[in-house]
This record gives sequence, structure tokens and C-alpha cells, in this order.
Amino acid sequence: MPKKIGFIFLFIVFVAIGTRLGFSENKKKNSDQLYKQVEIFSNTLAIIQKEYVSEIKIQDLIYGALKGMLAALDAHSQFMDADTYAELKVDTQGKFGGVGIEITIKDGLLTVITPIPGTPAWKAGIKSNDRIVKINDLLTREMSLTDAVKVMRGKPGQIVNLTILRDTEKKLLDFKITRSLIKITDIEYVRILENGIGYIRLSEFRENTFAEVNHALSLLSKQGMKGLIIDLRNNPGGLLDVAVKVTGKFLGPNKLIAYTKGRQKDQNLEFFSEANNTIINLPLAILINEGSASGSEIVAGALQDYKRAIIIGKKSFGKGSVQTVIPLEEGTALRLTTSHYFTPSGKIIQGKGVIPDILVEENNILDTKAADININKPLELFDRIKNNQLKDKFDYKTDAQIMRAVETLIAIQIYKQIE
Repeated sequence: MPKKIGFIFLFIVFVAIGTRLGFSENKKKNSDQLYKQVEIFSNTLAIIQKEYVSEIKIQDLIYGALKGMLAALDAHSQFMDADTYAELKVDTQGKFGGVGIEITIKDGLLTVITPIPGTPAWKAGIKSNDRIVKINDLLTREMSLTDAVKVMRGKPGQIVNLTILRDTEKKLLDFKITRSLIKITDIEYVRILENGIGYIRLSEFRENTFAEVNHALSLLSKQGMKGLIIDLRNNPGGLLDVAVKVTGKFLGPNKLIAYTKGRQKDQNLEFFSEANNTIINLPLAILINEGSASGSEIVAGALQDYKRAIIIGKKSFGKGSVQTVIPLEEGTALRLTTSHYFTPSGKIIQGKGVIPDILVEENNILDTKAADININKPLELFDRIKNNQLKDKFDYKTDAQIMRAVETLIAIQIYKQIE
């Protein structure tokens, strides 16, 4: 009986795939090869049903096979059972309890894209490209992104233990992190630094980001802005259309910002700027690092291609693939990588990242949310109050990458004056 069921399953799968692909003469060879491989799958299913020590549900076998099939493609493709798909559809734009990191799978390992500034993970010292080996004593080998997020999210106040492998260390690092309410602020800091150079730290691209950028630019313009630094370090991306709008603000309308390429024609898309009231002559510097991914790489890549901005910092993360969610039966779905992003000049982002025009190592990225009173040196408090230092804890002069951007924009100002 199991063998009969196996061949029935084989026939159904083969007919379904054959119907979708078509049996043209050009595809006959591939179809024959496909038949042989599906037959192996069917025979294996029949043998497991008959010989395995315990009786196994057919659904568990099929779902397990589908998960393995999608995992063999790339880190972002996934078969989602009904529970996983339902969780994906839940709106997560509000507050949630977690540790505050963006993650992906890189080289087969669960990897930190970036810790979100001001969150427990940031304060604990988690860094971009840290490899998460264990979460609460659970090994992350073959753990999906969705499962990893499930384990790390939870009630605020609870402890999450992470074991980290860091390239610069010769041992595993253990972190004990207390969950808190995570609420992402699109723009973390806006101010004039010196010589009329404005500064905006942009943490993510969300629904209100473009409006907030316009508001920030208006404030800086009123203060006599002559140049601008946009800090995209540790910005994991977000909404593509918002990233396109922000880029267009500095390029003008009808400029190609990015495009995608896939195997199907409908996956080949182009994204153009539509911004009005653009700022196309203001000297501009963009800061990126290994935590800059996806949407922030699209912004940096486009502005670099058009020579509209000087890119400063370290190579970005290299997350430039497009995932399409395809609903299936029984409330399940596929999340399938269907195309890759390219910059206007044709540079691929996936796995390559954006290379800065000026490479500058990080010595310090300021945490504008962290408390800045050293309780071990209480006498310093009085000096700081006297010097007004507690009112503004943003000491940008300790940040090598910001200072290189300041120096570059000042040099541009001087060059323009002597032209």
C-alpha cells in the first residue's frame, strides 16, 4: 500500500509540475530528468512510510521535505507552514518585546545585520556580522530566521542568552540581554555640526520617514545649512518606496534609483524618483558601515552612481535580494527569492555591498540614547553641569567617520569659494 500511495503522489506532482512548465520539445530533456528525481522522492516517501520505526504523518513528511527544498536555495527563501505564515502577516510596526537586532542568514550561519541603536542588544555590545551560535542554549544550526525571531521576542524584562562567534575574537562570547519594548525612531538626531554642515541620523525607512526627512531639512535650512551628512550606519533598510523617495530628494525627478532582475519578465522592475522641491546642489556625504543594508544600500548606491554624494565609512552589508510571498493551500506559503537589486549603473548589491569612496575605520559610533553620566566619577558631574555638557551629549568629534565627512564637506566649501 505505501508503494501505491507513493506512485500516486508521484503522478500528481509530475502532472502538476508538467502542467505549469509545459511539455514542449525544448523542455523534454529537462522533464525526463525531473521525472527521475521526483521518482527518487516518491520512493523515499514510500520507504519511510513502511519501514521507519514509528508511524509518521504524511503532512509532517511533506512539510519537512518542502522546508528542506526551500532551504537549499538561499538564506531568504522559506516554506512557511500555516502558523509561520500567519505570524508573517501580523502587523509588527508597533511596539514589541525583544533585544533589538536585525538578523539574516549569511554563509549558512545566523548573522547580525545590525543592532538597533539604543536597544538592549546595542548596549550589551552586539555588533554587525556577529554570528549567533546559540539562543537560550538552543543551537541555531539550521534554525530559520522566523524561528530565531520567535525565540528572541517575548515579554519585556525577561532574559535572553546569546552565544556569539565574532571574527576578531578567538573564543565564543556570551551575552545576557534583558528584553525591553522596542520602538524604532526613524530619525534619531538632527543638528548643525560646524561650518554650516547639517547632520541627520536615519535609522530605518518607514512610512513616515520621508515626511520626517523633509521636516529635518527645513529645520537645518533655517539654521544656515551649507552641506549635509546623512548617517545610514546600522540602517537595515525598510520600505523600498520610502528609500526611493529619500534618494530622489537629492537627485530630482525621473531619475532611475534602482532596478531588479529576475527570471520572469514581471520580476524586472525599475524604480524612478518622483520627488518635488528637490535639493540638487547641496554638498552631500553619506555614512555607511557593515550594518547598512537593503534600502540604505539602494540610497548610497544610487547617490554614488550619480556622483551626487561622497560615500564614507566601511563596505555595506550586501542585502539586495527581493522575496515574493506566494500563498499555497492549507494556509501555507512560499517566501521565494525572485530577483536581485541593482544600482543605476548596473552594480549588484547582493553579496557585494556598496564600496565607500573614502574608507574610514570605525572608532566610535555615538549612542545618542545612552546615558552619559559616569557614576564612578561623580565629581565630573559638577564640571559638566558648569560647562553645559549635559544638555547635549552628542560629541561628534570623537567619531572618526563623522569627522572625515565634516572635513570633506568643508574642503568642498573652500573649493567652491576659490573657483
